[in-house]
Amino acid sequence: MSPLYARQKRTTLAIATAVAAGALLATGVTTSATAQTSAKPLAAAPTTLSAAARTTLIQQAQAGAAGTARAIGLGAQEKLVVKDVVKDVDGTVHTRYERTYAGLPVLGGDLIVHTAKSGRTEGVTKAAKSAIKVASLKPQITAAKAEKQAVSAAKTLGSAKTTADGARKVIWAGSGKPVLAFETVVGGLQDDGTPNRLHVITDAATGKKLYEYQGIENATGTGKTLYSGTVSLNSTLSGSTYQLTDGARGGHKTYNLARRTSGKGTLVASSSNVFGTGTASSSSSDQTAAADAAYGAAETWDFYKSSFGRSGIKNDGVGAYSRVHYGNAYVNAFWDDSCFCMTYGDGEGNVDPLTSLDVAGHEMSHGVTSNTAGLNYSGESGGLNEATSDIFGTGVEFFANNSSDVGDYLIGEKIDINGDGTPLRYMDKPSKDGGSADYWSSTVGNKDVHYSSGVANHFFYLLAEGSGSKTINGVTYNSPTSNGSTVTGIGRAKALQIWYKALTTYMTSTTNYKAARTATLNAASALYGSTSTEYKAVAAAWSAVNVA
Repeated sequence: MSPLYARQKRTTLAIATAVAAGALLATGVTTSATAQTSAKPLAAAPTTLSAAARTTLIQQAQAGAAGTARAIGLGAQEKLVVKDVVKDVDGTVHTRYERTYAGLPVLGGDLIVHTAKSGRTEGVTKAAKSAIKVASLKPQITAAKAEKQAVSAAKTLGSAKTTADGARKVIWAGSGKPVLAFETVVGGLQDDGTPNRLHVITDAATGKKLYEYQGIENATGTGKTLYSGTVSLNSTLSGSTYQLTDGARGGHKTYNLARRTSGKGTLVASSSNVFGTGTASSSSSDQTAAADAAYGAAETWDFYKSSFGRSGIKNDGVGAYSRVHYGNAYVNAFWDDSCFCMTYGDGEGNVDPLTSLDVAGHEMSHGVTSNTAGLNYSGESGGLNEATSDIFGTGVEFFANNSSDVGDYLIGEKIDINGDGTPLRYMDKPSKDGGSADYWSSTVGNKDVHYSSGVANHFFYLLAEGSGSKTINGVTYNSPTSNGSTVTGIGRAKALQIWYKALTTYMTSTTNYKAARTATLNAASALYGSTSTEYKAVAAAWSAVNVA
């Protein structure tokens, strides 16, 4: 199927996550009783690391990876590869690892080791509970056959002009007992011209398709105007022209594809240091879309830096880049981890660029998820992936404090994709969109991820603002609970801290809703203490959306 959008009487915001992942497995973390009860408020908040300090921690962790593998009980053929390191204010270090078995990547085998300042291991969070072991490393089908099956599967799902460059041998640990498998990445273009990177996992013994996910992250919508008014943008003077390069935010650059669908395009430049006119134009050289894209990237960078001390999407101080005027009348936008870039189409008639602030924050937050927990874009973990981008996209909108686009708990309210002024999603009562789930049920994972995300969106709203009726920034909300309880919110700032810490230190690729409750409770305990008001509010908000 196409990952670009879901349809239920309308088009919805749609994003796929670029992670190699597995099916749904509950995750958990083992921590000491002391860690659960004596954490000082915000002592477990992430501290800002310089690039050199982060590199040093990663190098140290990798140097000790063999010892770590033995200490946490991995087998002789298993090795750990450091993916990321987060250090808390109190000195606790959370090291995220990918895993290999006999030299092969283990998809769905990622884990996080939590180490106290003293060096004592306090717990391990694993995506896969099963021991990694396979009977044979010799496939019964050829790589060529796996590649052919993957291309066929992609065409069946509606992908157009599909190609593949070969299949690699892996261990698949995402859905129970680990098996030897092939991973094939199918490229080319999807039906509407979006780049295609469909990852297909095939059993190396039987040829059976085990899993697939789309590696392009997208949002869809149309906008009638530009969204943020007149804003300040950083640029770089080169000769007599100003280039749209943001040196203060990792060198983020904004390019014009001028209707093409490949390459970087041309770096946007102006002789007057003014970009755009404040209105959309069908011209492929129009700079208004570029100004919005650059602003969205800047606000998203600043939100993560100010809120969590995170320096860029990968937390390495390196800026992504943005591309505008993608394709001809392309009604979409997408984040792509393979180019580390954000791309925007111009919408119907090439006059409705998809460059609103919440779309930018939502999309680039998929890059953060991809480079931290890597939540699989399928079932409940896919709903959590979508909700994470809605949550942080909302955070970006409030953070920007832009009078033309004030903060709210509505998703996509400025782009009017429904044509009647209604938003795509409502965080206070998700079912108002006609398809999203207000509460968890055993079948919620069967919904499209843009609708199963409603459970986490509702949880976040309740945690931040509480239940019942209220008006915020001129918008009236009325949030119900599944159990008839009254939930008192702890404020958006604390709710964001809890979700970010859960995502970056306690969630894995296979986290489902039950495991997300555990992850956020662990985060609240680490940040505020297990007897704190914040911890109790997390528990109450999950119970209010029927997640026990």
